[in-house]
Amino acid sequence: MGKRYDTLNDKHRAFIEAQPLFFVATAPPDGHINLSPKGLDSLRVLDANRILWLNLTGSGNETAAHLRESPRMTLMFCAFQGDPLILRVFGQARAIHADDADWEAARQHFGDLPGARQIIELEIELVQSSCGFGVPLMDVVGQREMLPAWADKKGEDGLRDYWRERNAVSLDGRPTGITDSN
Repeated sequence: MGKRYDTLNDKHRAFIEAQPLFFVATAPPDGHINLSPKGLDSLRVLDANRILWLNLTGSGNETAAHLRESPRMTLMFCAFQGDPLILRVFGQARAIHADDADWEAARQHFGDLPGARQIIELEIELVQSSCGFGVPLMDVVGQREMLPAWADKKGEDGLRDYWRERNAVSLDGRPTGITDSN
């Protein structure tokens, strides 16, 4: 039976920190809903009410665009090993960009992953657990290292060019805030 919580407890935090994969969902007031799988060492639970996620460069930048218009965000964690559990964390989020005053303070929570384009801060409003009985059991072989290697090879200038070309607007043409021009 699912349960609701106002904040993360120690059990939730341990479960989240053990997951090699999580999902991020955002939506603008109208247009396409975004749901993305995320991995690598890109998520930190700061306390019972706040999570930071290091948003690495990808083919799109929907989350940043959506948060400019609607700060609603959901993170979902699933147990693919051990006891079944699905944990959803709902809240209000914002994108922190490299030129924002609080970038350095937020960035210190993460290692040196190449391709960091934003840090997403989620203020938790609701935590919901559910059974996860229908989630398959799977073995994790490891993390794919292609994204950090690609970003490292591109370098800072190459990443900024990529952001201007591929990450400045969403699928619906909404600005993401990653470049000075939007």
